[in-house]
Amino acid sequence: MKKSIGSATLEITQGDITTLVVDAIVNAANVNLQHGGGVAAAIVRKGGFVIQDESDAIIDRLGRPLETGEAVITTAGKLPAKFVIHTAGPMWGKQTEGESDQLLRRAVRNSLALAVKKKLNSIAFPAISTGIFAFPVERAAKLMLAEATAHLRDHSKPERVIFCLFDVATLQAFQQAFGPAD
Repeated sequence: MKKSIGSATLEITQGDITTLVVDAIVNAANVNLQHGGGVAAAIVRKGGFVIQDESDAIIDRLGRPLETGEAVITTAGKLPAKFVIHTAGPMWGKQTEGESDQLLRRAVRNSLALAVKKKLNSIAFPAISTGIFAFPVERAAKLMLAEATAHLRDHSKPERVIFCLFDVATLQAFQQAFGPAD
C-alpha cells in the first residue's frame, strides 16, 4: 500500500526489515542500546556485531542511556541498508497513556529528523514498542502513521518512508490506520 504525501511516498509492507535496500532502517531499541531481542537482535545477527560495537560507543560517548524517543545512528554493517537509526520507544504501562503516545511520536519524529539531517532519501520503520514493550499495535499504528504523515507534509526528505511489518496481524493494524491507498 502506498500514498503520496507532498513529494514523498508513504508505504506499508509486510516483510523482514533487515532485507530492505534503503538508506536507513529504524531499530526499536532499548535505552542502553543492547540489541538482545526482537528487531534489534535480528539487526545485529544479520548486520554483524559492528552495529553493537558502534551502539556501545554511542552510549559511552553520551555517558548515559538514551532518553525514550531519542534517536541515534550507526552504520548497518552487512545489511543492505546503509545505516541503522536506533530509537528507544516507550514501554507500555511505564508512563500514562498520553505520555506513552507522545514518546512514541517523539521516537518517529526524531528518527525522521535524523534522516533529514543525514540527507537520507529512504527510511523503513518497524512497529516500534509493540513487541516486548507491549504498546498496543492499533494505537501505535495510528500514532506512527500520523507522525510520519505530518513530517512529510512539512519536509521533502526522506522521499520514501516505509513501515515494514513482520506479521500479518501488525500489517492489518497498520493497513486499517493507513486508510485507502492511492
